[in-house]
Amino acid sequence: MPQWTVPDSRSPFRRPIALWAGFIVVHAALIALNLSGVGWPLGDVERVYLGWAEGTVSGTSRLAVDTDFVYPILALAPILAALAFGSPVYALTWLGLVTVINGAAFAMLLGRRPGPAAAAAAWWWLVFLLLLGPVGLARIDSVTAPLAIMGLLWLRTRPVAGAVLLTLATWVKVWPVAAIAALAVASTRRWQVIAAFAGTSVAIIGFAQLFGSGLRILSFVTEQTNRGLQIEAPVASWWLWQSAMGLPGTLVYYDQEILTYQVTGAGTDAVIAVMTPLLGITVGVVLLLGWRAHRAGAEVQALFPPLFFALVLTLIVVNKVGSPQFMTWLAAPILVGLITAPRAWRAPAAITLLMAALTHLVYPYFYDGLLATTPVMVFVLTLRNLLELVLLVWMIVRIVRLGSPSAGQTPTHPGVNGHRLILKE
Repeated sequence: MPQWTVPDSRSPFRRPIALWAGFIVVHAALIALNLSGVGWPLGDVERVYLGWAEGTVSGTSRLAVDTDFVYPILALAPILAALAFGSPVYALTWLGLVTVINGAAFAMLLGRRPGPAAAAAAWWWLVFLLLLGPVGLARIDSVTAPLAIMGLLWLRTRPVAGAVLLTLATWVKVWPVAAIAALAVASTRRWQVIAAFAGTSVAIIGFAQLFGSGLRILSFVTEQTNRGLQIEAPVASWWLWQSAMGLPGTLVYYDQEILTYQVTGAGTDAVIAVMTPLLGITVGVVLLLGWRAHRAGAEVQALFPPLFFALVLTLIVVNKVGSPQFMTWLAAPILVGLITAPRAWRAPAAITLLMAALTHLVYPYFYDGLLATTPVMVFVLTLRNLLELVLLVWMIVRIVRLGSPSAGQTPTHPGVNGHRLILKE
Protein backbone atom coordinates (compact mmCIF):
# COMPACT_ATOMS: atom_id res chain seq x y z
CA MET A 1 0.00 0.00 0.00
CA PRO A 2 1.19 3.57 -0.56
CA GLN A 3 2.98 5.08 2.40
CA TRP A 4 1.01 8.20 3.33
CA THR A 5 3.80 9.58 5.51
CA VAL A 6 6.85 11.69 4.82
CA PRO A 7 9.44 10.26 7.26
CA ASP A 8 12.37 12.54 6.37
CA SER A 9 11.88 15.93 7.99
CA ARG A 10 14.22 17.41 5.34
CA SER A 11 12.20 16.01 2.44
CA PRO A 12 11.42 18.60 -0.24
CA PHE A 13 7.87 17.27 -0.30
CA ARG A 14 7.36 18.79 3.14
CA ARG A 15 8.24 22.26 1.97
CA PRO A 16 5.32 24.68 1.54
CA ILE A 17 6.62 25.80 -1.86
CA ALA A 18 6.43 22.22 -3.18
CA LEU A 19 2.97 21.68 -1.73
CA TRP A 20 1.62 24.93 -3.15
CA ALA A 21 3.23 24.19 -6.51
CA GLY A 22 1.36 20.88 -6.48
CA PHE A 23 -1.85 22.68 -5.60
CA ILE A 24 -1.45 25.10 -8.53
CA VAL A 25 -0.58 22.36 -11.02
CA VAL A 26 -3.49 20.12 -9.98
CA HIS A 27 -6.06 22.93 -10.07
CA ALA A 28 -4.76 24.25 -13.38
CA ALA A 29 -5.12 20.75 -14.82
CA LEU A 30 -8.66 20.40 -13.45
CA ILE A 31 -9.67 23.81 -14.81
CA ALA A 32 -8.27 22.86 -18.23
CA LEU A 33 -10.19 19.56 -18.16
CA ASN A 34 -13.38 21.40 -17.30
CA LEU A 35 -12.94 23.95 -20.08
CA SER A 36 -11.74 21.70 -22.88
CA GLY A 37 -12.12 18.09 -21.76
CA VAL A 38 -14.26 15.34 -23.24
CA GLY A 39 -18.00 15.67 -22.77
CA TRP A 40 -19.55 18.60 -20.94
CA PRO A 41 -18.06 18.58 -17.42
CA LEU A 42 -19.42 22.08 -16.76
CA GLY A 43 -22.94 21.10 -17.76
CA ASP A 44 -24.45 21.57 -14.30
CA VAL A 45 -22.64 24.89 -13.82
CA GLU A 46 -23.43 26.42 -17.22
CA ARG A 47 -26.89 25.02 -17.71
CA VAL A 48 -28.38 24.62 -14.22
CA TYR A 49 -26.51 26.86 -11.76
CA LEU A 50 -26.35 29.81 -14.15
CA GLY A 51 -30.09 29.55 -14.81
CA TRP A 52 -30.80 29.47 -11.09
CA ALA A 53 -28.54 32.47 -10.49
CA GLU A 54 -30.09 34.56 -13.27
CA GLY A 55 -33.61 33.63 -12.18
CA THR A 56 -32.89 34.60 -8.58
CA VAL A 57 -31.27 37.94 -9.50
CA SER A 58 -34.11 38.83 -11.85
CA GLY A 59 -36.71 37.84 -9.27
CA THR A 60 -38.46 35.42 -11.61
CA SER A 61 -37.64 32.39 -9.46
CA ARG A 62 -36.80 32.72 -5.77
CA LEU A 63 -35.62 29.21 -5.00
CA ALA A 64 -36.50 27.83 -1.55
CA VAL A 65 -38.75 30.90 -1.12
CA ASP A 66 -41.35 30.93 -3.90
CA THR A 67 -40.45 27.55 -5.42
CA ASP A 68 -39.05 24.28 -4.14
CA PHE A 69 -35.28 23.85 -4.27
CA VAL A 70 -33.40 20.57 -4.55
CA TYR A 71 -30.58 21.85 -2.30
CA PRO A 72 -30.59 23.59 1.09
CA ILE A 73 -30.98 27.34 0.80
CA LEU A 74 -27.32 28.31 1.37
CA ALA A 75 -26.42 26.53 -1.87
CA LEU A 76 -27.57 29.76 -3.48
CA ALA A 77 -24.61 31.62 -1.94
CA PRO A 78 -21.86 30.17 -4.19
CA ILE A 79 -24.29 29.90 -7.11
CA LEU A 80 -25.00 33.64 -6.90
CA ALA A 81 -21.39 34.54 -6.08
CA ALA A 82 -20.23 33.02 -9.37
CA LEU A 83 -22.39 35.60 -11.18
CA ALA A 84 -20.29 38.44 -9.77
CA PHE A 85 -18.50 39.14 -13.11
CA GLY A 86 -21.46 38.45 -15.36
CA SER A 87 -23.07 35.54 -17.16
CA PRO A 88 -20.50 35.21 -19.99
CA VAL A 89 -17.73 34.24 -17.55
CA TYR A 90 -19.94 32.40 -15.05
CA ALA A 91 -18.15 29.07 -15.48
CA LEU A 92 -14.70 30.64 -15.12
CA THR A 93 -15.81 32.51 -12.02
CA TRP A 94 -17.21 29.29 -10.55
CA LEU A 95 -13.94 27.44 -11.12
CA GLY A 96 -12.00 30.33 -9.61
CA LEU A 97 -14.31 30.47 -6.59
CA VAL A 98 -13.91 26.76 -5.85
CA THR A 99 -10.15 27.01 -6.30
CA VAL A 100 -9.99 29.86 -3.79
CA ILE A 101 -12.06 27.92 -1.22
CA ASN A 102 -9.87 24.85 -1.77
CA GLY A 103 -6.85 27.07 -1.29
CA ALA A 104 -8.18 28.32 2.04
CA ALA A 105 -8.70 24.74 3.24
CA PHE A 106 -5.27 23.74 1.92
CA ALA A 107 -3.61 26.62 3.78
CA MET A 108 -5.38 25.69 7.00
CA LEU A 109 -4.33 22.06 6.59
CA LEU A 110 -0.67 22.99 6.11
CA GLY A 111 -0.42 25.69 8.76
CA ARG A 112 2.83 27.58 9.10
CA ARG A 113 5.06 24.51 9.16
CA PRO A 114 3.31 21.32 8.01
CA GLY A 115 4.21 18.20 9.94
CA PRO A 116 4.66 14.81 8.24
CA ALA A 117 1.02 13.80 8.64
CA ALA A 118 -0.31 17.13 7.39
CA ALA A 119 2.02 17.14 4.37
CA ALA A 120 1.14 13.56 3.46
CA ALA A 121 -2.58 14.27 3.85
CA ALA A 122 -2.24 17.36 1.66
CA TRP A 123 -0.52 15.38 -1.09
CA TRP A 124 -3.19 12.70 -0.83
CA TRP A 125 -5.91 15.32 -1.30
CA LEU A 126 -4.22 16.70 -4.41
CA VAL A 127 -3.85 13.22 -5.92
CA PHE A 128 -7.48 12.48 -5.06
CA LEU A 129 -8.71 15.63 -6.81
CA LEU A 130 -6.60 14.93 -9.89
CA LEU A 131 -7.82 11.33 -10.13
CA LEU A 132 -11.44 12.40 -9.60
CA GLY A 133 -11.17 14.79 -12.52
CA PRO A 134 -13.28 17.79 -13.54
CA VAL A 135 -16.22 16.92 -11.31
CA GLY A 136 -13.95 17.73 -8.37
CA LEU A 137 -14.43 21.44 -9.14
CA ALA A 138 -17.60 21.66 -11.18
CA ARG A 139 -20.37 20.83 -8.72
CA ILE A 140 -21.95 22.36 -5.61
CA ASP A 141 -20.35 19.49 -3.65
CA SER A 142 -16.97 20.98 -4.57
CA VAL A 143 -17.82 23.90 -2.29
CA THR A 144 -18.95 21.83 0.68
CA ALA A 145 -15.88 19.56 0.70
CA PRO A 146 -13.33 22.30 1.58
CA LEU A 147 -15.80 23.98 3.92
CA ALA A 148 -16.17 20.70 5.82
CA ILE A 149 -12.40 20.23 5.90
CA MET A 150 -11.92 23.71 7.37
CA GLY A 151 -14.66 23.12 9.93
CA LEU A 152 -12.99 19.90 11.05
CA LEU A 153 -9.57 21.56 11.27
CA TRP A 154 -11.03 24.32 13.45
CA LEU A 155 -12.62 21.96 15.95
CA ARG A 156 -9.72 21.77 18.41
CA THR A 157 -8.77 25.43 18.61
CA ARG A 158 -12.14 26.99 17.74
CA PRO A 159 -14.77 24.31 18.45
CA VAL A 160 -17.78 26.61 18.15
CA ALA A 161 -16.50 28.15 14.91
CA GLY A 162 -15.76 24.67 13.57
CA ALA A 163 -19.26 23.44 14.38
CA VAL A 164 -20.79 26.59 12.86
CA LEU A 165 -18.80 26.14 9.65
CA LEU A 166 -19.85 22.48 9.42
CA THR A 167 -23.45 23.63 9.88
CA LEU A 168 -23.12 26.23 7.14
CA ALA A 169 -21.71 23.53 4.86
CA THR A 170 -24.71 21.33 5.73
CA TRP A 171 -27.05 24.10 4.59
CA VAL A 172 -25.25 24.09 1.23
CA LYS A 173 -25.39 20.30 0.73
CA VAL A 174 -26.66 17.98 3.46
CA TRP A 175 -23.81 15.45 3.76
CA PRO A 176 -21.57 17.43 6.25
CA VAL A 177 -24.26 16.81 8.89
CA ALA A 178 -22.54 13.42 9.19
CA ALA A 179 -19.64 15.17 10.96
CA ILE A 180 -22.04 16.88 13.38
CA ALA A 181 -23.80 13.57 14.11
CA ALA A 182 -20.50 11.74 14.61
CA LEU A 183 -19.26 14.42 17.01
CA ALA A 184 -22.54 14.33 18.93
CA VAL A 185 -21.91 10.63 19.55
CA ALA A 186 -18.13 10.44 19.93
CA SER A 187 -17.30 13.61 21.89
CA THR A 188 -18.06 14.46 25.49
CA ARG A 189 -18.48 18.05 24.29
CA ARG A 190 -21.47 17.03 22.21
CA TRP A 191 -23.79 19.67 23.67
CA GLN A 192 -21.46 22.43 22.56
CA VAL A 193 -21.53 21.02 19.02
CA ILE A 194 -25.30 20.46 19.07
CA ALA A 195 -25.93 23.97 20.39
CA ALA A 196 -23.77 25.50 17.64
CA PHE A 197 -25.58 23.42 15.01
CA ALA A 198 -29.04 24.24 16.35
CA GLY A 199 -28.34 27.93 16.82
CA THR A 200 -26.87 28.36 13.35
CA SER A 201 -29.72 26.42 11.75
CA VAL A 202 -32.36 28.48 13.58
CA ALA A 203 -30.65 31.67 12.41
CA ILE A 204 -30.64 30.47 8.80
CA ILE A 205 -34.27 29.38 8.93
CA GLY A 206 -35.31 32.60 10.66
CA PHE A 207 -33.53 34.74 8.09
CA ALA A 208 -35.24 32.85 5.27
CA GLN A 209 -38.63 33.48 6.90
CA LEU A 210 -38.05 37.22 6.56
CA PHE A 211 -38.32 36.70 2.80
CA GLY A 212 -41.43 34.52 3.11
CA SER A 213 -39.82 31.13 2.68
CA GLY A 214 -42.22 29.31 4.97
CA LEU A 215 -41.91 25.52 4.83
CA ARG A 216 -40.15 25.75 1.46
CA ILE A 217 -36.94 26.21 3.44
CA LEU A 218 -37.17 22.41 3.91
CA SER A 219 -38.19 21.60 0.34
CA PHE A 220 -34.83 19.90 -0.28
CA VAL A 221 -36.06 17.09 1.99
CA THR A 222 -39.21 16.42 -0.05
CA GLU A 223 -37.27 16.79 -3.31
CA GLN A 224 -34.98 13.98 -2.13
CA THR A 225 -37.93 11.79 -1.13
CA ASN A 226 -39.65 12.24 -4.51
CA ARG A 227 -36.65 11.24 -6.62
CA GLY A 228 -36.48 8.10 -8.72
CA LEU A 229 -33.68 5.53 -8.95
CA GLN A 230 -30.56 7.18 -10.40
CA ILE A 231 -28.27 5.01 -12.46
CA GLU A 232 -25.16 5.62 -10.32
CA ALA A 233 -26.80 4.61 -7.07
CA PRO A 234 -25.38 1.25 -5.93
CA VAL A 235 -28.85 -0.30 -5.71
CA ALA A 236 -29.45 0.52 -9.41
CA SER A 237 -26.70 -1.91 -10.45
CA TRP A 238 -29.18 -4.81 -10.50
CA TRP A 239 -31.20 -3.17 -13.28
CA LEU A 240 -28.17 -1.86 -15.15
CA TRP A 241 -26.85 -5.40 -15.42
CA GLN A 242 -30.22 -6.63 -16.68
CA SER A 243 -30.06 -4.00 -19.41
CA ALA A 244 -26.40 -4.80 -20.14
CA MET A 245 -27.30 -8.46 -20.65
CA GLY A 246 -30.11 -7.55 -23.04
CA LEU A 247 -32.97 -8.60 -20.79
CA PRO A 248 -36.23 -6.81 -21.63
CA GLY A 249 -38.15 -4.54 -19.27
CA THR A 250 -35.40 -2.17 -18.08
CA LEU A 251 -35.05 1.39 -19.34
CA VAL A 252 -32.53 4.17 -18.69
CA TYR A 253 -34.21 7.55 -19.16
CA TYR A 254 -33.59 11.25 -18.51
CA ASP A 255 -35.84 12.84 -15.88
CA GLN A 256 -36.61 16.33 -17.17
CA GLU A 257 -37.73 17.61 -13.76
CA ILE A 258 -34.80 16.39 -11.63
CA LEU A 259 -32.33 16.65 -14.58
CA THR A 260 -30.75 13.25 -13.95
CA TYR A 261 -30.55 9.86 -15.59
CA GLN A 262 -32.65 7.24 -13.86
CA VAL A 263 -33.52 3.59 -14.41
CA THR A 264 -36.89 1.91 -14.33
CA GLY A 265 -37.90 -1.72 -14.51
CA ALA A 266 -39.63 -4.51 -12.64
CA GLY A 267 -39.40 -3.81 -8.91
CA THR A 268 -37.89 -0.31 -9.09
CA ASP A 269 -40.98 1.37 -7.64
CA ALA A 270 -40.77 -0.83 -4.54
CA VAL A 271 -37.06 -0.09 -4.15
CA ILE A 272 -37.66 3.65 -4.56
CA ALA A 273 -40.29 3.52 -1.80
CA VAL A 274 -38.06 1.65 0.65
CA MET A 275 -34.67 3.31 0.11
CA THR A 276 -35.27 6.53 2.07
CA PRO A 277 -36.59 4.73 5.19
CA LEU A 278 -33.75 2.20 4.85
CA LEU A 279 -31.23 5.04 4.70
CA GLY A 280 -32.62 6.49 7.92
CA ILE A 281 -32.55 3.11 9.65
CA THR A 282 -28.98 2.42 8.55
CA VAL A 283 -27.79 5.81 9.77
CA GLY A 284 -29.48 5.07 13.10
CA VAL A 285 -27.76 1.69 13.39
CA VAL A 286 -24.33 3.21 12.67
CA LEU A 287 -24.92 5.91 15.28
CA LEU A 288 -26.01 3.30 17.85
CA LEU A 289 -22.84 1.31 17.21
CA GLY A 290 -20.86 4.52 17.66
CA TRP A 291 -22.66 5.26 20.92
CA ARG A 292 -21.89 1.73 22.11
CA ALA A 293 -18.20 2.29 21.39
CA HIS A 294 -18.29 5.64 23.17
CA ARG A 295 -19.92 4.05 26.22
CA ALA A 296 -17.23 1.37 26.16
CA GLY A 297 -14.58 4.06 26.57
CA ALA A 298 -13.44 4.68 23.00
CA GLU A 299 -11.54 7.95 22.74
CA VAL A 300 -12.86 10.56 20.36
CA GLN A 301 -9.59 10.42 18.39
CA ALA A 302 -10.14 6.73 17.72
CA LEU A 303 -13.91 6.73 17.26
CA PHE A 304 -14.72 9.90 15.34
CA PRO A 305 -12.82 9.20 12.07
CA PRO A 306 -14.36 5.76 11.31
CA LEU A 307 -17.79 6.88 12.56
CA PHE A 308 -17.72 9.99 10.37
CA PHE A 309 -16.52 7.96 7.37
CA ALA A 310 -19.16 5.27 7.96
CA LEU A 311 -21.94 7.86 8.04
CA VAL A 312 -20.72 9.54 4.85
CA LEU A 313 -20.46 6.16 3.12
CA THR A 314 -23.95 5.24 4.33
CA LEU A 315 -25.32 8.40 2.70
CA ILE A 316 -23.78 7.17 -0.57
CA VAL A 317 -24.30 3.40 -0.43
CA VAL A 318 -27.83 3.27 0.99
CA ASN A 319 -29.27 5.88 -1.32
CA LYS A 320 -31.45 5.86 -4.40
CA VAL A 321 -29.58 8.94 -5.61
CA GLY A 322 -26.09 8.63 -7.01
CA SER A 323 -23.77 11.09 -8.76
CA PRO A 324 -20.04 11.26 -9.53
CA GLN A 325 -19.67 14.34 -7.34
CA PHE A 326 -20.58 12.28 -4.26
CA MET A 327 -16.95 11.11 -4.29
CA THR A 328 -15.88 14.60 -3.20
CA TRP A 329 -17.50 13.87 0.16
CA LEU A 330 -14.87 11.24 0.93
CA ALA A 331 -11.96 13.69 1.12
CA ALA A 332 -12.87 15.11 4.53
CA PRO A 333 -13.12 11.83 6.49
CA ILE A 334 -10.03 10.40 4.80
CA LEU A 335 -8.01 13.52 5.68
CA VAL A 336 -9.18 13.23 9.29
CA GLY A 337 -8.08 9.60 9.35
CA LEU A 338 -4.70 10.27 7.74
CA ILE A 339 -3.93 12.99 10.26
CA THR A 340 -5.11 11.22 13.41
CA ALA A 341 -3.90 7.66 12.64
CA PRO A 342 -1.85 7.53 9.40
CA ARG A 343 -0.95 3.83 9.49
CA ALA A 344 -4.51 2.68 10.12
CA TRP A 345 -5.82 4.81 7.23
CA ARG A 346 -3.32 3.96 4.49
CA ALA A 347 -5.44 1.21 2.95
CA PRO A 348 -8.78 3.12 3.04
CA ALA A 349 -6.97 6.12 1.52
CA ALA A 350 -5.56 3.98 -1.30
CA ILE A 351 -8.96 2.40 -2.00
CA THR A 352 -10.56 5.85 -2.12
CA LEU A 353 -8.01 6.93 -4.73
CA LEU A 354 -8.98 3.93 -6.84
CA MET A 355 -12.64 4.85 -6.46
CA ALA A 356 -11.86 8.39 -7.62
CA ALA A 357 -10.05 7.08 -10.70
CA LEU A 358 -12.94 4.74 -11.57
CA THR A 359 -15.40 7.61 -11.17
CA HIS A 360 -13.29 9.79 -13.48
CA LEU A 361 -13.24 7.00 -16.05
CA VAL A 362 -17.03 6.80 -16.03
CA TYR A 363 -17.60 10.55 -15.97
CA PRO A 364 -17.06 12.29 -18.25
CA TYR A 365 -15.05 10.07 -20.64
CA PHE A 366 -17.29 7.03 -21.06
CA TYR A 367 -20.58 8.23 -19.62
CA ASP A 368 -22.32 7.59 -22.93
CA GLY A 369 -21.25 3.96 -22.62
CA LEU A 370 -22.82 3.80 -19.18
CA LEU A 371 -26.06 5.32 -20.48
CA ALA A 372 -26.05 2.66 -23.18
CA THR A 373 -25.39 0.08 -20.40
CA THR A 374 -22.38 -1.43 -22.15
CA PRO A 375 -21.09 -4.31 -19.98
CA VAL A 376 -17.61 -2.82 -19.56
CA MET A 377 -18.87 0.49 -18.18
CA VAL A 378 -21.50 -1.17 -16.01
CA PHE A 379 -18.67 -3.32 -14.61
CA VAL A 380 -16.51 -0.25 -13.87
CA LEU A 381 -19.37 1.47 -12.06
CA THR A 382 -20.27 -1.72 -10.18
CA LEU A 383 -16.67 -2.13 -9.05
CA ARG A 384 -16.64 1.44 -7.76
CA ASN A 385 -19.90 0.86 -5.90
CA LEU A 386 -18.64 -2.43 -4.42
CA LEU A 387 -15.56 -0.64 -3.09
CA GLU A 388 -17.88 1.85 -1.38
CA LEU A 389 -19.62 -1.08 0.31
CA VAL A 390 -16.27 -2.63 1.28
CA LEU A 391 -15.18 0.59 2.97
CA LEU A 392 -18.53 0.92 4.76
CA VAL A 393 -18.30 -2.60 6.16
CA TRP A 394 -14.66 -1.98 7.11
CA MET A 395 -15.55 1.16 9.08
CA ILE A 396 -18.48 -0.55 10.80
CA VAL A 397 -16.18 -3.39 11.87
CA ARG A 398 -13.75 -0.84 13.31
CA ILE A 399 -16.54 0.82 15.26
CA VAL A 400 -17.81 -2.53 16.57
CA ARG A 401 -14.31 -3.47 17.72
CA LEU A 402 -13.97 -0.14 19.51
CA GLY A 403 -17.15 -1.07 21.37
CA SER A 404 -15.68 -4.35 22.57
CA PRO A 405 -14.71 -4.30 26.28
CA SER A 406 -11.31 -5.80 25.44
CA ALA A 407 -10.59 -3.48 22.50
CA GLY A 408 -7.49 -1.36 22.68
CA GLN A 409 -7.63 2.18 21.46
CA THR A 410 -6.44 2.93 17.94
CA PRO A 411 -3.12 4.78 18.25
CA THR A 412 -3.34 8.38 17.19
CA HIS A 413 -0.85 10.71 15.61
CA PRO A 414 0.17 14.13 16.93
CA GLY A 415 -1.67 15.48 13.90
CA VAL A 416 -1.54 18.87 12.26
CA ASN A 417 1.49 20.82 13.43
CA GLY A 418 1.83 18.64 16.53
CA HIS A 419 -1.80 18.88 17.67
CA ARG A 420 -4.62 16.39 17.53
CA LEU A 421 -7.33 17.22 15.05
CA ILE A 422 -10.60 16.58 16.83
CA LEU A 423 -12.20 18.36 19.80
CA LYS A 424 -10.06 18.44 22.90
CA GLU A 425 -11.87 16.44 25.57
